[in-house]
Amino acid sequence: MQQGTNLPKVGSYNRAVVLEAIQASDGISRVQIASVTGLTAQTVSVIVRRLLEEGLVIEDGSAPSNGGKPRTILRIDAQAGYAVGVHFDPQELSCVLADLAGRPIARLRLKVRPRARPDAVIRQMARAARRILREARVPDGKVLGVGLACPGPLDGEGVMVSPPRLPDWDRVPIKALLREYTRFPVTVDNDATAAAIGERWAGIARSAPGFAYLYLGTGIGGGLFLDNQVYRGGSLNAAEFGHITVEPEGPACYCGNRGCVEAVCCPSAIEAALPALSHAAICAAAAAGEPEARRVIERVAARLADAAVSVVNMLDIDLLVLGGPALREVGEIYREVIARAVAERPLARRLHTVRVETSPIAADAAAIGAASLVFHATYAPRLGALLSG
Repeated sequence: MQQGTNLPKVGSYNRAVVLEAIQASDGISRVQIASVTGLTAQTVSVIVRRLLEEGLVIEDGSAPSNGGKPRTILRIDAQAGYAVGVHFDPQELSCVLADLAGRPIARLRLKVRPRARPDAVIRQMARAARRILREARVPDGKVLGVGLACPGPLDGEGVMVSPPRLPDWDRVPIKALLREYTRFPVTVDNDATAAAIGERWAGIARSAPGFAYLYLGTGIGGGLFLDNQVYRGGSLNAAEFGHITVEPEGPACYCGNRGCVEAVCCPSAIEAALPALSHAAICAAAAAGEPEARRVIERVAARLADAAVSVVNMLDIDLLVLGGPALREVGEIYREVIARAVAERPLARRLHTVRVETSPIAADAAAIGAASLVFHATYAPRLGALLSG
C-alpha cells in the first residue's frame, strides 16, 4: 500500500492514494485509511468527502470500533464508471467490459482473419467495443475509455515498432487509430504489462508493493510492479522475461539469441515436442495425467522456473503471478514446478518466502488488464504527480 504525504500541493496524489486504499480493501474505514496511508485523519476526511460527492465511493455499513461510535465502511462504487478492454492477439480479439471494481460484466471473442490488414483489424476492435457497450446498455457518458493490450514493442505514442509476430504492423499508430474509430480515450500497453496492471487493480496483487507477472500466451512476456509503481523501463518495454536465456545451446530465437524462454516454452515449441497434437490437446492430455504430455509440460515448466529464479534473485520480490491463456488446464502444473524452484534456489530464500500464484483471471488476464489500464491511468497514484504538484 502506498504512503501519502502531508506536504502542501499534493492533493491529487493524496486523493489517488486514498482511492487506492479503498479499492484494494474489501471495505475500509477512515481510521484504517489513515493508518495504511500515513495521512492525517483530517486529510483523509476531506478527501473521502470529495470522493463521496463525486460518486466514486459509497458508505456501506459499519464496523465495531474500540470504544465510541461504529466506524463507517467505505467501498468503491463499482457502477461509477466502466472501461472496455481489448486484447489483440494475432489470432483473436478478446473484449471485456469491466466496472470500476475491475469486475468483467460482459465478454466478447472474435477471430482475426489471417493476414488481415492493420486498419481492418483496428476497425474490428472498434466495432467490438461499440457492440459490447450496446449489448450491456452502458451509455457513453459512463465510459472512462478503452484500454488496449497488444503485442509489443510499443513506443511512447502507442505506435507498434517491428512486432516480431506481426510483420505487417511495423509503425502502425494503433492507439491513435483506435481512438479515432471508437471516439473514446484510449490507453495502450503491451499485453503482459496490461495483465499485471489488471492483477494489481482487481486480482490477487492488489496490496502487493512489488511483484512480477509472468504472462504465457502466443509468446511469453512479463510485467513488473516495484515499490507500488508499474515499471516500464526507458523505452516502455521492460520485463521481457521471455528473452532470458535458459538453454545456451538451444534453438535460435527471433530476438537474435539462442535458447530464450520463449523459444523453448511457447505453445509452438510445445507442439514441436509432440507434433501430432495441438497445444490445447497436449495441455488437456497433461492435465488428465497422460505421461508423455505431462513430461513435456513439466520440462517446459522447469525452464520457466529457471527464468523465475533469476527474476526473484534480481528483483527480491515477494510475489510471482502466473497468467495468460496458455495456462488453461495446466496452470497448476506450472505453479507447482515454479513454486518449488523459487522456494529452494534463490539466494535470499532463508530471509523470505516468495509466493507463486496462478491468476484467478488467467485466461482473460490481458483483456481484463486492458480495461484496468484505463482505471489505473485515471485513478492510480503516480509519483509524477508529486513533481507536478
